[in-house]
Amino acid sequence: MLKSMTGFSKAQLSEKGINVTVELKSLNGRYLDISCKLPRHLAYREPELREKIKLLIPRGTVSIIINVDFDGNAQAFKLNENAYRNCYNEIETMRKNLKIKDSIRLDHLLLFTDYIFKKEDIQNEELQWDLVIKAVETCLKDIDKFRIREGKAIAKDFVARIKNIAQKLDKIELISINQLPEERERLRQKIAQLFDSDEIDESRIQMEIVLIADKLDISEECLRMRSHIKYFNDEINSKDSAGRKINFILQEMNREINTIGSKANNSEISHLVVQIKEELERIREQAQNIE
Repeated sequence: MLKSMTGFSKAQLSEKGINVTVELKSLNGRYLDISCKLPRHLAYREPELREKIKLLIPRGTVSIIINVDFDGNAQAFKLNENAYRNCYNEIETMRKNLKIKDSIRLDHLLLFTDYIFKKEDIQNEELQWDLVIKAVETCLKDIDKFRIREGKAIAKDFVARIKNIAQKLDKIELISINQLPEERERLRQKIAQLFDSDEIDESRIQMEIVLIADKLDISEECLRMRSHIKYFNDEINSKDSAGRKINFILQEMNREINTIGSKANNSEISHLVVQIKEELERIREQAQNIE
């Protein structure tokens, strides 16, 4: 089952005057890169949060933003007098050193509320973290559903394009089979223009035909191409993350179709090869977003 690496989810929870909001966003990326933004007093919990995300999202660029605020009647502050005096003294020292004439006002000190006040709600830190984890789990479930839904849409498109590639490969093989008699007849006509028919060396013609057949033979490339198509379809239906495998298969398919294009001395085959390469490129672009 394919999963897209792109998704977004948001969850909000409230309990006992504590309000938690979590926003989770994921984008495509070669490896797992997690960016966390938490309230300062919960920052030390970041490793725990990262481990929880890793369990569900193995690859991609993930951004999570967590906000915790409080209802007015639930938020209580207690003045930290020592911190207040230290803050005032530091600002006063700075004012004198910089020779600033303005006096220190209360609104200046209020800019440092995280240091001057003590939030009694910090004592309920475990409750806050429980709410955060619940909101994160909700976000992870929602974003997983989103990524699965997007993955199904991409898989449907892949199936249609791969089927189209297989049909064009059938045409290439048919043209290739019919090409050898045409080349044989073309060679005979060229030689007949140079010699009388009774002077034509039949063994020489047969040798030239063998050489041409060897140059034009694309049966091995077509066989490998079909093997890659089967492997690709298997990976689409696989339960494991298939993004890296699909990219590798596409590289091998491109290699085979390029060889077919270079060996087949036929304009119709060349045209079909271009069409297949266009389909492979469209698949490759979307495969960059597969987990």
